[in-house]
Amino acid sequence: MPEYSVIIPVYNRIDEVDDLLQSLSCQTDKDFETVIVEDGSTDPCDATVEKYKDKVDVKYFYKENEGRSIARNYGMERASGRYFIFFDSDCVIPPFYFERLRKALAEKPYDCFGGPDAAHESFSDTQKAINYSMTSFLTTGGIRGGKVQLEKFTPRTFNMGFSR
Repeated sequence: MPEYSVIIPVYNRIDEVDDLLQSLSCQTDKDFETVIVEDGSTDPCDATVEKYKDKVDVKYFYKENEGRSIARNYGMERASGRYFIFFDSDCVIPPFYFERLRKALAEKPYDCFGGPDAAHESFSDTQKAINYSMTSFLTTGGIRGGKVQLEKFTPRTFNMGFSR
């Protein structure tokens, strides 16, 4: 059983999945599986996933479209790790992610954890501006639950993990 199960809901994002799997193939700690749940895509990424089967422990599932939350639940039902970690298909993971996560959890075990949403150094100024507008406390990142009613608040679930 792997320590971590990375669960990724996907909807028509072949290029993003390629970048994400490439970053996962470069991890310094390989004790994780990747569960890709294709959520009714009309342009599925199964061929892209197949390219990484010898580099990443990856499982691919296709299901009818029901939205990312249902897709994540579907992935968790098929995952075998001690921890579930959610990434979105457009994430690129630093090569030391699992190495540092293992160290942090050994020092202070948590049942739920998360990390930052940081713009990659290769992003253009436009991409960095979009990232800022989506995550800054001064923009939508600051109002995601601040003044709106709690029942309408939906926490961001990428780069989030929790124990089985």
